[in-house]
Amino acid sequence: MKLELRPVELPPAKKGVPYALRKARVQDVPQIHDLIRYWARESFMLVRSKSQLYEFLRDFHVLEDKDGLIVGAVALHVVWADLAEIRSLAVHPGRQGEGLGRTLVEAAEDEARALGIPKVFAFTIQEGFFLKLGYRVEAPEAFPRKVWFECVDCPFQDDCPEVPVIKELEDAG
Repeated sequence: MKLELRPVELPPAKKGVPYALRKARVQDVPQIHDLIRYWARESFMLVRSKSQLYEFLRDFHVLEDKDGLIVGAVALHVVWADLAEIRSLAVHPGRQGEGLGRTLVEAAEDEARALGIPKVFAFTIQEGFFLKLGYRVEAPEAFPRKVWFECVDCPFQDDCPEVPVIKELEDAG
């Protein structure tokens, strides 16, 4: 069963425009939501409700261009003392290929290190992207059950296209 989402019209983004990396703020939620919905509609990620985004807002970093457009977002969700998930990674389709995804993942990894968390993981259908960043594919059984709590409500639960990847961080703590 494919989840049907309304089309999302993203404002145009200009390639190569400078951006600032920062922690997300409440006023960023509508733009983060639109980015995630855009990629969810394209079947690249799971949709997140605005309620979820507000609830986990502190998990997010964003990339904002000089015009105030959010051109990328990522969340680092702490799962346990030694494990955090990189989730909701989204880059504006007009800014693909500029290294913004890498910048966002590295920001999440830096935050994990600062928190003393030695391992980060992601569930992804873009496994090649993560492999280039030093992640390795991991068997689903290797993760604690707590990692799978969102799968219960997922529309793709019985036919999941996502691959679990993990990375051990150097200098965590």
